[in-house]
Amino acid sequence: MRVRVLSLLLRPTAPPLALGLVVAALLIAAESLVVYLLKQVAPGNLFGVVFLLGVLVVSTGWGFGLGVMTSLASAVVYVYFHHLQTGGSFFPTGAQSWVAVSVFLVVALSANTLAGVARLRAAEADQRRREVETSHDELSVLAEHQAALRRVATLVARGVDPSELFSAVADELARCLGVYHHAVLFRYEPDGAGVLLAAGRGDRGLKAIPVGQKFSLEGESVAARVFRTGRAARMVSYENAPGPIAARFRDLGLRTSVGAPIIVEGRLWGAAIIGSRKPDPLPADTEARMADFTDLVATAIAKAQTRAELSVLAEQQAALRSVATLVARGVEPSEVFSAVATELARCLGVYYSALWRYEPNGAATLLAAVDDDPGVKKMPVGAQFSLEGESISAMVLRTGRPARIDSFENAPGSAAARFRDLGIRVAVGAPVVVGGRAWGAAVVGSSRPEPLPPDTEARVEDFTDLVATAIANAQAHAELTASRARIVAAGDEARRRFERDLHDGAQQRLVSLGLELRMAEASVPSELRPLKEQLSGIVRGLVGVSEEVQEISRGMHPAILSKGGLGPAVKALGRRSAVPVELDLHVDRRLPESAEVAAYYVVAEALTNTAKHARASNVDVRVEADDANLHLCIRDDGIGGADASKGSGLTGLIDRVEALGGTMKTSSRAGCGTSLLVNIPLQAQ
Repeated sequence: MRVRVLSLLLRPTAPPLALGLVVAALLIAAESLVVYLLKQVAPGNLFGVVFLLGVLVVSTGWGFGLGVMTSLASAVVYVYFHHLQTGGSFFPTGAQSWVAVSVFLVVALSANTLAGVARLRAAEADQRRREVETSHDELSVLAEHQAALRRVATLVARGVDPSELFSAVADELARCLGVYHHAVLFRYEPDGAGVLLAAGRGDRGLKAIPVGQKFSLEGESVAARVFRTGRAARMVSYENAPGPIAARFRDLGLRTSVGAPIIVEGRLWGAAIIGSRKPDPLPADTEARMADFTDLVATAIAKAQTRAELSVLAEQQAALRSVATLVARGVEPSEVFSAVATELARCLGVYYSALWRYEPNGAATLLAAVDDDPGVKKMPVGAQFSLEGESISAMVLRTGRPARIDSFENAPGSAAARFRDLGIRVAVGAPVVVGGRAWGAAVVGSSRPEPLPPDTEARVEDFTDLVATAIANAQAHAELTASRARIVAAGDEARRRFERDLHDGAQQRLVSLGLELRMAEASVPSELRPLKEQLSGIVRGLVGVSEEVQEISRGMHPAILSKGGLGPAVKALGRRSAVPVELDLHVDRRLPESAEVAAYYVVAEALTNTAKHARASNVDVRVEADDANLHLCIRDDGIGGADASKGSGLTGLIDRVEALGGTMKTSSRAGCGTSLLVNIPLQAQ
């Protein structure tokens, strides 16, 4: 009770003056009554001190001015009791009376002064107490704020999923800034809308906004102001603010709000917003405190984007390496096309990708496609469609550059109608440029309405460059093969012509000369025996030359091959071989001449090498032809060690076989003999 009375008297702000006057008058009246009663019991001049109690109370409670007035009023009453009750006049006349009155006034004023000092000390103590309490509250708020930031920073450092981080930030914002608040995180979309990423409620009585909901930024709201300015903003009142976000905030019971931007790598990415149910504006430091959280959110988003970009880059580089490996291996273009379509769909996260080739008739042919989207119909490989109207392939062909269509809804032309029928709503394409012209196009699309990312064109181009390389390589290989085949054919034709010229010319002339010399020899008289023997020697020489010419002719192009085919020609080679040959022939028809000639020379060269170098006792020759290929297998039991890279006759055989699109494999380990496996395609001959 005593403490409460003192606290009331010593409080920094004085009660109303009128109340002080009433209290002073009541105290003086009460003191007068007390003194009157005391004088009845014990007459004397010792009770003037009672009037000092009122002076102390009033001075303490209402300050020096009212205390002086109370002192003077108390002095008047004191004089009244001191003089009138003793029969004197109202005013003191004697020195003793003046001394008593003066002493009373001095004591009263001194008490008034002391009370004022006590009041001042009490005010200073109260101010210090308030400052300590304020400092303690500020430290508590700062500690809570720092703890919340540490919790969020820990999540950022751990690299948690962004959705988990957004939810934590919203909760921490709402918790730090008060129980009457609602915190939300927005992401700004390219179409000028805002998407709710997370919401935190300090007051669980508030309604919840579903995460993922999209809001228009029309009208007046903190989200719209932050979007327009890129800076922190606040709304003092949503009472009459237009727009869907303002209406939603009113529906939630929020009356004022503050927002801070989330800046990621210099670009406005989104906003954090705090709303309050109280009508009073949020504290002046709210923007700064929110910025601490938005900086952490921006850091987390930048890290997540970097990780995602690195992951995407690594995935794309792996896909490009995979395709580049196929290109380097020189696989069939169709295999490269299929791999590119698959890798495009996987790397870009789309359900549709395709490779198209432009035809001379103004159409496009589908070479490969991936269409795993359940909402996308299938288009068979080999299908053609016209390039009239608006389509990605048509745009790429016209411009020779990448193109995109963000909506096929109103695009004209049969191609666009076909894409709509397939369920594709957006698409991006890039040209496949071969020899300086648009050879075809790679296209990716989606059945979703959202446009594909802005870097899609560049990423598709990385793959089209590899496709162009594969096509160029295939064309160069085809041209090289055709050139080699033409060279081999020209060589065979030249040898055939030489063989024919030798057979029909020099060889026939030698035979004719031999016959004439035989006739001349027969007509020589017997007595000219030396001449006859000389002519006989010349005839034998001509016969030898004729046989050598015949052998040369056979080596150039065996006549038996042209007349009887591969089977009889190989049998003839076996008969003439210096090493015994076991033949296994399964060729019952004539084959293309180029294949027969190549096979003949492979067998002939193999038998010659065996006789010269292999030290073999036996050679197995197997020849077999099916509808598509001619197969040769030649094995000897010699010493092995044959190496085509050292410039042996095998090198020429490999060139001859590969010129026809065939393959030749040599196995010749030391001590294990030599094997040749030859495959020559027939359909392309």
